[in-house]
Amino acid sequence: MAARVRAPAVAGSFYPATSSLLASQVDQWLEQASACPPPSPAALIVPHAGYMYSGPVAASAYACLRALKGRVRHVLLLGPCHFVLLNGLAHPDAEALRTPLGDVPVDGTLRARAEATRHVTASDLAHRKEHSLEVQLPFLQRALGDFEVLPLVVGSAPPEEVAEVLDTLWTRDVLPIISSDLSHYLPYELARRVDRETADHILQLEGPLEDDRACGAAAINGLLLVAKRRGLNVQLLDLRSSGDTAGDKSEVVGYGAFAFYPRA
Repeated sequence: MAARVRAPAVAGSFYPATSSLLASQVDQWLEQASACPPPSPAALIVPHAGYMYSGPVAASAYACLRALKGRVRHVLLLGPCHFVLLNGLAHPDAEALRTPLGDVPVDGTLRARAEATRHVTASDLAHRKEHSLEVQLPFLQRALGDFEVLPLVVGSAPPEEVAEVLDTLWTRDVLPIISSDLSHYLPYELARRVDRETADHILQLEGPLEDDRACGAAAINGLLLVAKRRGLNVQLLDLRSSGDTAGDKSEVVGYGAFAFYPRA
């Protein structure tokens, strides 16, 4: 029986559909990103817009993973569910996720542990058109090489529920990555102020964030709870908007990249 593979939904629109062009673009951004001093991050928050808008911001976080290539084998992806009403969290009923760079295996062990929390179910519908997790995969493929992933879209879920899932799955060999943009469709200067306030809350591990501050607020709020319990520090790697990357400043979307580290 052929493996069930989730086909890419936004290749050719959010990012290049040609493998050579996609790899070249991602590699260029990773090379241009500022160097990340050790230690390697324990978790990340990254944006998920089209690459022309948020690609350079995402690269500032993924550049921190290059030292982990060949060492990180398990990635936990959490992001918002944009197209389907969903209670709780959901994984796709698939054995692999396809991108122009190849297939990424779904981590069956993590999936079983996630389902055991009773907060996570299977939903191909919730994943079929969703871009928030898909756009992270090419960056991970270029930064890490071979790895397995558990992609979870987060619907209506309180912070404690998301935190329970994270606490269950986030062991030393698992890298959690939260996918979220920040403010949406505000004038440029107002967006800068609002996103700076949001960034300050994240840096202080202060939740909960409201949905109008971050479309992935449900996932971020769960991460903030767990990070606070574990005594993690947060570093802001980049904070920009589509007004900085694409030019139009009348209505912008905010993007931030954050890395979480064990306290020294």
